[in-house]
Formats: sequence, structure tokens, C-alpha cells
Amino acid sequence: MSNTYKDLQKSHPCFGGHKNHTGRIHLPVCPGCNIACRFCDRAVNDVEQRPGVTSRLLKPEESIEAIEKALKLCPEITVAGIAGPGDTLATDYALETFRLVKEHFPNLIKCMSTNGLLLYERAEEIIDVGIDFLTVTVNAVDPKIEAKLNKYISYHGEKIEGTRAAEILIENQLKGIKRIAEAGITIKVNTVLVPEINGSHIETVAKTVAEHGASIYNIIPLIPQYELANCREPTCAEIDAARTKAGKYIDVFRHCQRCRADAVGIPGEKEVGQQIYQRRIAVRETF
Repeated sequence: MSNTYKDLQKSHPCFGGHKNHTGRIHLPVCPGCNIACRFCDRAVNDVEQRPGVTSRLLKPEESIEAIEKALKLCPEITVAGIAGPGDTLATDYALETFRLVKEHFPNLIKCMSTNGLLLYERAEEIIDVGIDFLTVTVNAVDPKIEAKLNKYISYHGEKIEGTRAAEILIENQLKGIKRIAEAGITIKVNTVLVPEINGSHIETVAKTVAEHGASIYNIIPLIPQYELANCREPTCAEIDAARTKAGKYIDVFRHCQRCRADAVGIPGEKEVGQQIYQRRIAVRETF
């Protein structure tokens, strides 16, 4: 049976568990993605502290050794998570990895993030592998707004653009959230806040995903980069206002540190990813 939100607050470092000195290991096993977010810049380097970045990619079978090493360095780890650097459902690697984690480390919480394009059609696999906690990134529930945030989707071998792509993505996200929630798995929804594009849409997103079964909502401020490099990062006041509006419908998460796809250890206290993933082999040049 999956952990409840109350359980996760005690044992998951992202949900207050850091106060109890709990840690996590992110397993970077997913290389590719099936949607093209206009703000996403996946990278392999050692210097950037943000989602979508890793020092290396692992094969599913290599994840077991990585966890073993991590637990020796940081026995406080309670969570094995997969958050990229690509999408967890765009390939089979994440689910293969979680099957191995379930076999070798049955006491670890299994935590997965996805853009949700294939969430509904792969829902039974997610349920079967025993995912305890799922994060789905939903940046809009209006196709016209979503089309400004996402260039295209790659869906069953077809590249689809514009509002049609957005309609498919949103429909699959919401149907998938509903199915996963019905199975008793705790769901958090992430929304990247881009003031010029979805700033006035946050309340609608929060209300909609709550109606479909999500129980936690996380508003992530835009990191201006890639095609949205000229958009501004939201102010603290804008983030707080968005959280207040969303909070009318759903519990709002306030502790996100925008971790790398290969983060390991206790957030803000004890980071050991460099030792686990042997960094400093692909450093991005700055000057």
C-alpha cells in the first residue's frame, strides 16, 4: 500500500522530512523526453543546480550499485526518486529501475516525476511497480496557454504542435492523475510559474488538478532560459499570491529546492552526489 501524504511528511525529505534528517537519491536513468517545453534545457554538467541536469546517465542495473554506495555514505536516505533528466515514461528505463529497487530495497520510498503525456496509458505499470509518490508537471489546463509553454509533443511516433498537442497533453495528464489517485498513490502537481503566460491561470490549474485527485501543489518559479530566456522570473510577491490562490483548493508545497536529476543526500545538509556519480568529468566551461 502506498504511503499517505501524512506518512511522506515524516519520511520524505521534500515534505518536511529534512527536519528529521531524511535523505533521497535521484537516479538519472532517463535520457530522452517526449515533449518540448520552451523553458527546458537538459544538460550534462557538474555546475548547474537545477532540474534537468546530471553529471552522467545510469543504466537501470547500475542504479542498485549507486544506491548501495549512497546508503553507506548517507544511511539517512529513505527515498529513491527518478526525475530525469528526460521524462520517466518516455522510455522504459525508469519503470525497469523501480522494479529493481522494489526487489533490492523494498523499504525505500519510490518517487517518480513525469510530464504526464503517457501517464494514463502507462498507469497500470506505475501502480504495479509500487510507486509511492508521483509528481506530474501541469503548466496549464487551457490548450492556448499550454501551447505558449510547450512547442510540441512526440506522441506514438508523430510530432504534433500547437493547440492540438496541448489538448492531447492536458487530456492525458488529467486522465492519468485521476487513475493514479484512484489507486491510492499520493500525487503532487508541479506548475512552472511564468508571469507573462500562466500567471493568471494558476488558480484554475490548482482547482482542476485537485478535482482530478492531486493532493499537493507546487509552484516553481521560472528559470529564464532556452526559448523563455527573455521572460522574467516571478517575484516573491507573485509567487506568494499564486500560492494563496491555489491554496483555496489544494495543499500548497513550499519547500522545493529545484534539485538536480542526480541529487543525493539530505537536502541543504549533506549532499554526496559527487561521490556517487563521480562528477568533474563533464564540467561546463564558463569562461
